Amino acid sequence: MTEQTRILYVDDEPDIRLIVELALRIRPGIEVRTADSGEAALEVLSGGDWRPDLTMVDVMMPGLTGPDVLAAMLDDPELAKIPVVFVTARARPQDVRTYIDQGARGVITKPFDPLTLADQVLALIA
Repeated sequence: MTEQTRILYVDDEPDIRLIVELALRIRPGIEVRTADSGEAALEVLSGGDWRPDLTMVDVMMPGLTGPDVLAAMLDDPELAKIPVVFVTARARPQDVRTYIDQGARGVITKPFDPLTLADQVLALIA
């Protein structure tokens, strides 16, 4: 049995969560879990029974935003080891620089192509 790449996707928009989940699951070897808020993401991450290889987080959400989730992860030595990729429609060069400076591994811009999303994500893990 080959090891699966585990990805947690966090977004408050149910349609986007479904699109991302389906786009990633069509690729063999990727296991996807989703969370509908930053708070739910931190519960999954700190639960201990499942750890992703990558966390993808929408930047703009009610409650804890993507940068808030990243900051909380960086404050925890174990969670800080998990790379974070932001998914956002706000991807001006200065925004991307800010996200990278905050500690994000990369940025995926909305709208994205569901057919190439898995390749983009796997390239950010490598």
